[in-house]
Amino acid sequence: MHQVTTHREVEPLSTAGTSTGDEALAAEVLELRARNEQLSQALVSRAVIDQARGMAMVLAPCSSDRSWDLLVDVSQHSNVKLRDVAAALVATTNGQELPDALRREWRRALRRLHAPERP
Repeated sequence: MHQVTTHREVEPLSTAGTSTGDEALAAEVLELRARNEQLSQALVSRAVIDQARGMAMVLAPCSSDRSWDLLVDVSQHSNVKLRDVAAALVATTNGQELPDALRREWRRALRRLHAPERP
């Protein structure tokens, strides 16, 4: 359930009054609405990332911490946001294929993950 501030809601807030206090209050309301939207998106992203971590733990196999590192590695090397990497991996459970670029980085990340430690 996302609450998005529409243009029609913003205009009355920004013209609600002419005093500095009213303008400050309107700005604070807009900032809080934006922050609320960001937090809502973060919660949704977090659930998908946690699902992808679980999948990585099974596929790799590795610990929870290593699965996080694996997803971050794929994200950084493919220049794709972590939440998007996670969403693509989770989407494979619904029959979607992992995009070629992510599939290549996934393989490389697995090799790096399981490479012998060098002294």
